[in-house]
Amino acid sequence: MTRTQRQVILRSRPVGLPRISDFEIVEAPAPVPGEGELLVRTHYTSVDPYLRGLMREGPSYLGSVAPGDVVPAGSVGEIIASNHPDFHPGEFVAGYWGWREYGVTGTQQLMRVDPAAAPISTALGVLGMPGMTAYFGLLDIGAPKPGETVFVSGAAGAVGSLAGQIAKIQGCRVVGSAGSDAKVQHLMDDLGFDAAFNYKTTRDPLATLREQCPGGIDVYFDNTGGPVSDAALLLINNFARIVLCGQIAQYNAKEAPQGPRLLFQLIVKQAKMQGFLVFQYLDRYPEGIAQMAAWIREGRLRYREDILEGIENTPHAFIGLFKGENTGKMLVKYL
Repeated sequence: MTRTQRQVILRSRPVGLPRISDFEIVEAPAPVPGEGELLVRTHYTSVDPYLRGLMREGPSYLGSVAPGDVVPAGSVGEIIASNHPDFHPGEFVAGYWGWREYGVTGTQQLMRVDPAAAPISTALGVLGMPGMTAYFGLLDIGAPKPGETVFVSGAAGAVGSLAGQIAKIQGCRVVGSAGSDAKVQHLMDDLGFDAAFNYKTTRDPLATLREQCPGGIDVYFDNTGGPVSDAALLLINNFARIVLCGQIAQYNAKEAPQGPRLLFQLIVKQAKMQGFLVFQYLDRYPEGIAQMAAWIREGRLRYREDILEGIENTPHAFIGLFKGENTGKMLVKYL
């Protein structure tokens, strides 16, 4: 009997903030695994800001999504059928088969998931791509030292919330920005940030940052871009490190925003600004996952997941990212 599935396709390329009408849920036959491939039933799928860039016309660093295509994304699920000797039905894996109830995948870049070690959803969050982004971005590029000040924008998100906590573990003073008073309170009360502010209600980000970072900024972990980043650049110390992780403030811009041109600060402060893609660290994922898991067991690292249920809510969850509706990692539960 032919198995059917629901999947989320891109109906039209978004203009500005994505709309529900840009997506469509369609029924289709479930795929059939070929030689060396697996058929996986999705339990959770991920929504991430970087997907917005894939929906634009033209290529991006991770390819592109055309109208009619299933939206690609990280997912975790149970193997239903296997044509590979090392993977067996009933096992759980995480990979990139997208917003669909069933996916066929090869075993390259596939991650085994042990439900006994941690909830399988963590393979898409703290023990997955967002966690590795925070871990390697902060430690390898930011290289924080005890006593330094680390500022994280978008600090209540999936990556920022972890980057800030890792900085605290490294003995740093940590300051964050977030988009609501409740998120600011979460950073301070739950995650141990030393200071934080609501960028939506702060009239003068520069004055606020100067007050919260009286000794300047040694490491800036940038998830947002925009006016907050402009302010941070004016407060960097000599030999500061700026980690360019994301620019969510610009992802839905219809035209390239014009802001202060502050790159001279890198010269004056002899500072380093570096972008990165977490996939360059794939061969080191086991190292990062092991350390993050140890910190969780020790109670030194906390994580939060916002989970919507049902494949029909996948577009809602994705759009919610750009409205600041999530605290921590946003996921959609299919099973």
